[in-house]
Amino acid sequence: MNIFRALTLFFLPFILIFSGKFITSRGFSYDYSATIECLAKPRRVHHGGGIIVNPEFNNGIEGWKMFGGGEIKQGSLKQDDDINTFIVAHKRAHPRDSLYQLVHLRHGKHYSFSAWVRLSEGSAPVAVLFRNSKDGQILHGGETIAKQGCWSLLKGGIVSDFTGHAEVFFESENTSAEIWIDNVSLQPFTKEQWRSHQDRSINKVRKSKVRLQITRADNSKLAGAKVFLDQKKPNFPFGAGMNYHILSSKEYQDWFASRFSYATFTNELKWYSTERERGKENYTIPDAMLEFANQHGISVRGHNIFWANPKFQPQWVKSLSPADLKIAAEKRINSVVKRYSGKFIHWDVMNENVHFRYFEDKLGENASAEYFNTAHKLDSKTLLFVNEYNTMERGNKTTATPANVRKKLFQILSYPGNKNIPAGIGLQGNFGPDPPNLPYMRSALDYLGSTGYPIWITEVFYRKTPNQAQYYEEVLREGYAHPAVKGIITFAGPLSANFTTLPLVDLNFKNTPAGDVVDKLLAEWKSPNLEITDDGEGFVEALLFHGDYNVTVQHPGTKSATSVSIRVSEDAAYQTFNVQLSNN
Repeated sequence: MNIFRALTLFFLPFILIFSGKFITSRGFSYDYSATIECLAKPRRVHHGGGIIVNPEFNNGIEGWKMFGGGEIKQGSLKQDDDINTFIVAHKRAHPRDSLYQLVHLRHGKHYSFSAWVRLSEGSAPVAVLFRNSKDGQILHGGETIAKQGCWSLLKGGIVSDFTGHAEVFFESENTSAEIWIDNVSLQPFTKEQWRSHQDRSINKVRKSKVRLQITRADNSKLAGAKVFLDQKKPNFPFGAGMNYHILSSKEYQDWFASRFSYATFTNELKWYSTERERGKENYTIPDAMLEFANQHGISVRGHNIFWANPKFQPQWVKSLSPADLKIAAEKRINSVVKRYSGKFIHWDVMNENVHFRYFEDKLGENASAEYFNTAHKLDSKTLLFVNEYNTMERGNKTTATPANVRKKLFQILSYPGNKNIPAGIGLQGNFGPDPPNLPYMRSALDYLGSTGYPIWITEVFYRKTPNQAQYYEEVLREGYAHPAVKGIITFAGPLSANFTTLPLVDLNFKNTPAGDVVDKLLAEWKSPNLEITDDGEGFVEALLFHGDYNVTVQHPGTKSATSVSIRVSEDAAYQTFNVQLSNN
């Protein structure tokens, strides 16, 4: 027995290597793949299934048990020349009548979850949940919309707040349907591994390898040159919310312009700000703010044309009949979009219209789609965004799940005339006070990124908590590192401008801990000044953040020197530039 145990321990690493469970590069890496499509056949299991036993159900229902009432069984479908096996929860009477597997979680670890789900009839959300076996506490890991006849990806995750056993199970309100599950994965990562994913992704998607060839004016080789690289402007848009206080505060102006090249007016462009009384429009403040932005090379998002939340309509709008609302809304969109056509980089057309339905309830189901259509006709080159909260912030039950945001966007774009509208997805990022669920955040970005539409994190902040600055940094890093994220706006700023939830500077414009985070990241996400001697053949190579650079080349053997500007773009992972020195 002891000999057998010793042999087992000796050969276990080799067995695990070939079984795909060993902590290899795959074990430490993260699989960003996702799809919004409902497929005839599920794709491969993520991470080899991670810690899930029998993830592909090749061994019947081994490792799985019935959760709640009902029954479970193995199912199979013949597809092409293959037989696909899966598990079925049937004879369900309650939403949580499904199936589960017992897993062991460790406090503080990040767990990425995925599974392919299908219903025997109809269409309904299916969620994954984790129940602490000791105290019954439930953590929500995410959900998707499952359908009859095809497989949908459910991707999510949790950060475990306990060490112990948990039941991983599923939930669907459609109790008349069987739940079919296949290719289940639960992959644990340490915080260090999670950070390594971010660093690797940043090197891949935010940087390119640059090769400079130094030659004489006659194109002959010139060795021994010194090259100085100075990044003048980063390519990645990172900005902040801006409010009317900036018009009367030189300190605010200097602070903002020295850090940010992108902005969103927090409230000044909203309907309730520009038309407090019916028929009395006043754009004085947003006009002045836009002028300041233009003077300092700051690009601005147009936030917003309409807000779907009934609470945030102009007071006079709330009492309008549907017919009068239609007239007033048409006047609003024509006024604001015509005035600023071509002056904003984005429009949030109908803010939070997954959570709320003010205009749909008053004007019909196509209200949002019609206003997207109108905005595009008035400002054809500007990206038009859906903009939602609680889509990536937490895996708890929420209205604006990634699947529902995708559904709303595609409903809008399927409206006649909207097919080719340049569209984007805005995720507000209203986090806290609990620790961030980064696995869920990443999975939401994976899923929505697979739409192919650009994602911006549009209003990110962190509510007050003793670890506010730390959690804020974790969220910003996760967003910046994700390949699908094309820009970040933080709704944070000076305390004197009433940014009380997340001030970046105090009343004396001294950094708060959160302000230190922003300044640290702005510096980190920019290439340092570099001095490099060529390789003896006239070539210099460097891995550089995307952006604009000043390149100065000097040669000790000559008196000649030259400076050129180059742009390291995100379009290519490898870019070559030629710099010529005079023959003197």
